[in-house]
This record gives sequence, structure tokens and C-alpha cells, in this order.
Amino acid sequence: MFNKIYLLIFFIVMAGCHQQKNKTTFYKTNNHYLSYQGRTEVINDSTIALITSGASVTSTFKGTFCNVYLKGEFEPYNYVTVEIDGHYSGRIKIKSDSIRPYTIKIPKTDKEHTLRIFKTTEATSGAILFAGIEVNELVKNTKTNKIKIAFIGDSITCGAASDASENPCGSDSYIDQHNAYMSYGPRVARALHADYILNSVSGIGIYRNWNDENIEEPIMPQVYENLYMNLDTSKPYSFNYKPDIISICLGTNDMSNGDGIKMRLPFNKEKFISNYINFLKMVISHQPEAKIVVLNSPMIEGENNDLLVSCLKSIQNYFLTNKKKEILLFEFDKIYNHGCSTHPNTDEHKEMAEKLIPFFKNILN
Repeated sequence: MFNKIYLLIFFIVMAGCHQQKNKTTFYKTNNHYLSYQGRTEVINDSTIALITSGASVTSTFKGTFCNVYLKGEFEPYNYVTVEIDGHYSGRIKIKSDSIRPYTIKIPKTDKEHTLRIFKTTEATSGAILFAGIEVNELVKNTKTNKIKIAFIGDSITCGAASDASENPCGSDSYIDQHNAYMSYGPRVARALHADYILNSVSGIGIYRNWNDENIEEPIMPQVYENLYMNLDTSKPYSFNYKPDIISICLGTNDMSNGDGIKMRLPFNKEKFISNYINFLKMVISHQPEAKIVVLNSPMIEGENNDLLVSCLKSIQNYFLTNKKKEILLFEFDKIYNHGCSTHPNTDEHKEMAEKLIPFFKNILN
């Protein structure tokens, strides 16, 4: 009789322990153990918008249960990329109809896990709304990166048209092949153990865009200071992020021929140089301590590349002569165009990053 009672008590205790072990808690977006990177906005006390490519939320927790509450503003869907314990875990399609839980598969180990959710697409594709996380126990993330890098650019920097592993080129939506996580900038940052921010918009240029002479669409100097990388000046970007390096890859769209249908003027070298110089002055005014690197285009070759590089060297010379400010130049020595619509694919972004890493490492040293 007593043995049966003891056995019953044992099972009750074990069941209680199991229940306690699997207990979950919902944590709101303002929890101090959650950290954010990139351009973000606090919408209210329960929602934070991840705005630009690569904007992210990081959490560290105990246990193996994880629900992340998300909503995409872009209809009918958007994408995020998942990283678990430093490893890429693929993309998730996020619905736009409501905030809903997305279950993240966590390795079944006893150690703490670090989850990072990245916005895969760019600002013009609408924000990803993060509304909280449900885990067994959220804990403090003690790992921090000392180095900070800012990347400025166009669709290449966004990682647009690079990943056709799930959706073939020419699918229903332009965002289907976006993968900011696998683009050259984040790859460089991860290799250097650096935080990063992507300030990039597809089709954008310094004085004109891919298929617009800055008549219907804004150029980079017009959107850079605005939080959402558009013409909404009511929400300025704070520039509290202080990078060690600012990398700029622009010029591809200024030099493009557009769609071949819409009116396109010849490339204006003087206007390009003038606008680029003024844009750099703007960038430096916000982050004067950063080292500036300008890149040629990984999508341009031959005479057009020679012309672009000559423009960048003129810009270098202007700042060295007039501002005593060194502007560094990195030149890709080949083009990368095996992704969708002649963009670099994810393998080519990897190769681009491998060429940039020692260059950036040398700057930091």
C-alpha cells in the first residue's frame, strides 16, 4: 500500500517538473533582453517595425520552444530570414492579414539558444512588424560586437534578385528572390564579427535611377536621411548608429540604359560626380569619424566600368584636396550577373564578400 502511495507521489512530482520545464512565457517587444539592429521604429508598446533589408531582432533563451509573432505590411506576404545559434536556417513567408505566431524549430539541446530574425526584403516592400516572442525563458545575450559597418547601395546591396532556390526568376513577386542575409554586406560583417546596417533601395542612384531621370522617383540623397528610405520627412532617421566603416556601392543605375522604352539621357559624368560629392558630405556630416569606402559596380564592365572608376577617383581626389579626407576605393575585378535580371546570385555575393573581407580587415587594423 505504502509503495503504491510513494509511486503515485513520484509520478505527480515528475509530472509537475515536466510541466514546469515546458512552461512558456510571452515577452513583449520592449523587454530589455531583446535587441534590435538596422532601421527600426517603435510603432507602439507592443509592436516594432523592421524597416530596411537586414533589420533584425535578437533573442537568447533557454528551452526549445519558440513562437515569434510577426506580420508583413506588404500584401499578400513578405519574408524574414532565421538564424539559430549563428547558423542560417532559411526564409519564412510572413502573411500580411494579421499578427500571428510562427513556430521556430529549435535544436533539442540543454544549452541556451540565440535566435535572430532578419527582414529579408527592402524598405520599399513594407515593414515586418514584430510583436513579441514566446519561449521557455528569455535570458540576457552577453555576446556583443565591437565593430560596426554601414552599407549604402541599391538592389545589389539589398540582396535582390539573388536567391532563386525557392522561387524561380520571374515569379509572381519581385521580393521572392530577395535574400539580404546572403548578400555581400552581411557576409562581410559576419566574417568580421561586426554589427551592420543596410541602407539600400532597388533601382536607386546618385543623380538618376534605373529607369527614371529623377523626375518621378527619388534618388539616394533625397531618401537617405528619412527613416523609411522614402520622401517622408516626418520620420527622420536618428543616425545614432556610429559605424567604423561606411561602404557605398552606387552607380549601377545611374549608368544603366533603363528599360529601353522610356526616355533615357546619356550618362552625365559631371552631374554624377557633383551629386556623389554632395551625398558624401551629407553622410560624413552625420558620421564624421567613419572611414568611407566607395565601390565600383559588380554589374558593370568594360568602358562603362572605366568611366565609373574614373568618376570615383575624381571624387577621391576632391575630398583629399579640399577636405583632407581620405575616401578609399575598392574595385571588383569582374562582373557578377548570374542571378535574376543579371544581378549577382547568392554564390556570387559570397565571392564578392570574400574579396572585400581582407580589404575591410586591413582598414580596421
